[in-house]
Amino acid sequence: MKPLEPPDLHHLQAAQGWLELGNLLEANEELAKITPQLRGHPTVLALQWSLYAEAKKWEACVDLAKALTNVAPDQAGGWVNLGNSLYYSGHTQEAYDCVKPLLDRFPKNSILRYNLACYACQLGDLQEAKSWLEMAFELNNSKKLKLAALNDPDLEPLWKNIAEL
Repeated sequence: MKPLEPPDLHHLQAAQGWLELGNLLEANEELAKITPQLRGHPTVLALQWSLYAEAKKWEACVDLAKALTNVAPDQAGGWVNLGNSLYYSGHTQEAYDCVKPLLDRFPKNSILRYNLACYACQLGDLQEAKSWLEMAFELNNSKKLKLAALNDPDLEPLWKNIAEL
């Protein structure tokens, strides 16, 4: 899909700015100014998802993420958003079942594996969670990811093992 052009691009950028400032109302108002036919653009859907996620409107996030995966199925971000939306709306098994089949499509994506570790941990399978986390660390050997894991309450049962990974 081609990039947005002014004035829609300016509304999108303004919405992003308002979101970064924490003003969800103004961000939403800027998104509403985008031409209706372009509101299904992947960039617009992704920002709308971020806005709703910030507001913790997870059921709406599920719908937005599904729309995003329909218009941009080859972009991992939409699938990450869908998994997170399902998880935070209380559907952990569904999030796991949604994300796991995507690994072959996105073999270098550490976030999908990290999220699977979180889902498996919350589902009570600590050995599998540890395995997913190891894979995430292999793909993204950054201290930032390990620090995130050490502070992620979803992974608390694995905290003592993370230093070894």
